[in-house]
Amino acid sequence: MLDLDSRELMCACRACSTLFDRGSVAGGGHFRLIPDRRLHIIDFEMSEMAWEQLRIPVDMAFFFHNSAAERVGAFYPSPAGPTESQLELDAWDQIAVANSVLETMEHDVEALLVNRSKGANDHWLVPIEDCYSLVAVIRTHWKGLSGGKEVWVEIASFFDDLDRRSKAVDKSGTKQKTNVAAPVGAAGGR
Repeated sequence: MLDLDSRELMCACRACSTLFDRGSVAGGGHFRLIPDRRLHIIDFEMSEMAWEQLRIPVDMAFFFHNSAAERVGAFYPSPAGPTESQLELDAWDQIAVANSVLETMEHDVEALLVNRSKGANDHWLVPIEDCYSLVAVIRTHWKGLSGGKEVWVEIASFFDDLDRRSKAVDKSGTKQKTNVAAPVGAAGGR
């Protein structure tokens, strides 16, 4: 669960979590249940110019709609914790229009997680707790100015694990088939 006032992640047993299921008013709207869906958006549309307009100074970031602030927030993981970047809302709006799956992102508890580090170009819609887990990986393993070799091994492991737990979808949210063999007789087929 997420405490909307403090933005603190809280643990909830299965029985208690049913009290806070989507649409529930338990807790006076103070808490939100964090969903567990993870979508790897395989054809996410964001140009280099669009990324630059977001003004994120590093190659990893997460974006979520903050209900209290009534806007989308942009954060990047750093050795000091999650750091907010001043997001140009026009730039976000253009990205959201090009990727309709973002319309399904639940306010406060789901985020778009972007990894452009070391040549990657990956985008996931994830529970907000995954973003904070990535921050914890970086805070725990970062050494020196560049982070050191260990942190990059851990970051790669984090994204590999995220990929294994995610469903592949296109930018509209339509599930994609993976590992489909080519038909017999087709180029490269069996």
